[in-house]
Amino acid sequence: MRSMRSLGSRIWEHRVTQLIVGQWFYIGLAVAVVLAYYFPNVGRHGGVISGEYTIGYGVVALIFLQNGLSISTKDLKVNIFNWRAHLVVQVLSFLVTSAITYGLCCWIKSSNDPRIDDWVLVGVLMTSTLPTTVASNVVMTTNAGGNHILALAEVVIGNVLGAFLSPLVAQMYMSTGPMKYGNPASGSSVKALYGQVLKQLSLVVFLPLIVGQVLRNVFPKQVKWTLETLRLRFLGSVCLLFITWSAFSTAFYQKAFETVSRICIIFLVFFNIGMYLFHTMTSFAVCRSPVIKRGFATRPGPDSSVLYTASYRIIQPFYFNRLDTVAVMFCAPAKTATLGVPLVAAQYGSDSPNLGKLLVPVVIYQFEQIVVAAWLVPLLRAWCRKAKPKPDLDQTYHDNISRPTTTTGQGIQTDMTHYLDEEPVKPSNYIH
Repeated sequence: MRSMRSLGSRIWEHRVTQLIVGQWFYIGLAVAVVLAYYFPNVGRHGGVISGEYTIGYGVVALIFLQNGLSISTKDLKVNIFNWRAHLVVQVLSFLVTSAITYGLCCWIKSSNDPRIDDWVLVGVLMTSTLPTTVASNVVMTTNAGGNHILALAEVVIGNVLGAFLSPLVAQMYMSTGPMKYGNPASGSSVKALYGQVLKQLSLVVFLPLIVGQVLRNVFPKQVKWTLETLRLRFLGSVCLLFITWSAFSTAFYQKAFETVSRICIIFLVFFNIGMYLFHTMTSFAVCRSPVIKRGFATRPGPDSSVLYTASYRIIQPFYFNRLDTVAVMFCAPAKTATLGVPLVAAQYGSDSPNLGKLLVPVVIYQFEQIVVAAWLVPLLRAWCRKAKPKPDLDQTYHDNISRPTTTTGQGIQTDMTHYLDEEPVKPSNYIH
């Protein structure tokens, strides 16, 4: 018995074993795609396990139930009313990403390269108009130690707005110009989709979140014990594997990847990675603008001009702390396939001969954003840890700082109330 334990210990401590354990999420993604390829009828929508319900509702709801158990009601209220962050995320998500993508699609279209299918470009543009994803941004923000409560709020706001804004933004780009050929004939069918969106958000976000909050407030000791004992830090990541498996099962079953060439697939892989990283860095630049930091380095004092004081109060709060910045970086560039697939199908018709080409960019982008985001998690986690706890400062200076109680990797509550990353500015003694 002792020799068996010794052998097991040596196997566990072996470098290869530790490498596999350390990269379990990426290995899990690969396994999920392989299983989806060979057994697409199991996890697909309408398949053996009815993936649209068991995965699309059940697994996603599990993620938000965990969040409901982990966050305090007070912190949730603070982040819901963080309108500055909501404004930044939604503008980046719906307008900035789509505008840049539209310009690139027009440039690629003008090259007249026959290897790049025109309808794949339309699918790329449609993907850029979609709202943020439902689950992966919350999971990745949590894993990185960012403000996952803010990410949760962006999920709700973005997807409620997306049913209206995504078709409007798509029409704006494809009503005229080089991409006009991709303009859907009618967007009237999208109206019926809004009820479906509200139903899904109610069941997978609102209901489990409320249940988690009720349990947390009624049974605080039991909830704390559950979070600490069960060590649920891997739950969100495991749920993402199931979501990826179901999405690819549906795509493989519908033979979506057979409608486009290998060159198009390769193009999409590299294009999506580049765009995701670019929009992530753009989000960082917007949230941590050096112009705001340097332009409003001094807190207004009694002798400051009215113009400077007013400008400071309006503009300076748009310089976000590290925890909120991480949430924005994961939410703004992310795109949802959960809403994206039915939204595209509703605009072009489920019997459209080009539907497969339109959906391939959506499915590939969803997979790649999870992979790239998981790669960024350790970097952003280390960056968040550099935020040092400081005493309460002037509320005017910090009225943009949300105060989340975040869950650590062990599922233990860590008070992040006073985590800031900037030295307090000093009141000015001169007129600006």
